[in-house]
Amino acid sequence: MAFSDKVKELEYISWKCRRNVLRMVEAGGHGHLGGALSAIDIVTALYFGKMAGKPDDPQWEQRDRFILSAGHKCMCQYAVLAERGYFPKDILDTYGSLKSPIPGHPDMHKLPGIEANTGALGHGLAIAAGMALAMKCNKQQSRVYTVMGDGELAEGSNWEAAAAAAHHQLGNLVLFLDNNGLQISGKVEDIMNFMPAGERFAAFGWRVMEIDGNNMQEIMCALDDIPTGGTQPVIIVAHTVKGKGISFLENKAFCHFWSPSKEELGRAIAEVEKRIEEMRTELEVRA
Repeated sequence: MAFSDKVKELEYISWKCRRNVLRMVEAGGHGHLGGALSAIDIVTALYFGKMAGKPDDPQWEQRDRFILSAGHKCMCQYAVLAERGYFPKDILDTYGSLKSPIPGHPDMHKLPGIEANTGALGHGLAIAAGMALAMKCNKQQSRVYTVMGDGELAEGSNWEAAAAAAHHQLGNLVLFLDNNGLQISGKVEDIMNFMPAGERFAAFGWRVMEIDGNNMQEIMCALDDIPTGGTQPVIIVAHTVKGKGISFLENKAFCHFWSPSKEELGRAIAEVEKRIEEMRTELEVRA
């Protein structure tokens, strides 16, 4: 498949995954939608375009690992895992219910494809670095990918992990910073500003890349540019839009945790389904 066709296919899948997110909001009545939609293009690209994995064998030893450090964004991972075939889609309809296997933060004991329990911010990068170090010691060729939020940078454990990853030359570790500029209390720069994040990680010894994190072509080009066998951990500073894909929610802090009215949810679903149909038609024409 040509690269441009692959990008279009991934874009189409990302919109279907957005619809999966709304399906969960519809089931539970609310959810951390804003960050889920800012990161969903990245997570789609990883599971469908880059990571080695087997949905029918989630514990396959040679798989790449994915850690969602910003665990409250779990709806994007659930949406992609369901689309990828890790579990039946009707499980999405249990979101928000007691004993659901898709709780408000990822639980590795409840759902196939989840590599670690996350939710307390600042833990994911340390977990990912530990996994990457173990793989390096075992001479495995797999990689560890993690996504963290820009509001998460204030947690000190991130910087200990950043130092350790560079010291141990974990070239098999790739961090996406979901840099949407907003957190639950408002603008990240007003609450605790860690920008420019790329320069801070570079000072620790990381390789730094910057992209539009909602542009599938840029995501895939960045992933393809990471060398096999390198010694530097990589951070991809992904400039994203909170609530991306739903016009009246984009770049709005209030959609961090969204409890929509019936009318608002219907409007969001209509927008996403319209885009899915447009992309389906475009792909059919290309074929």
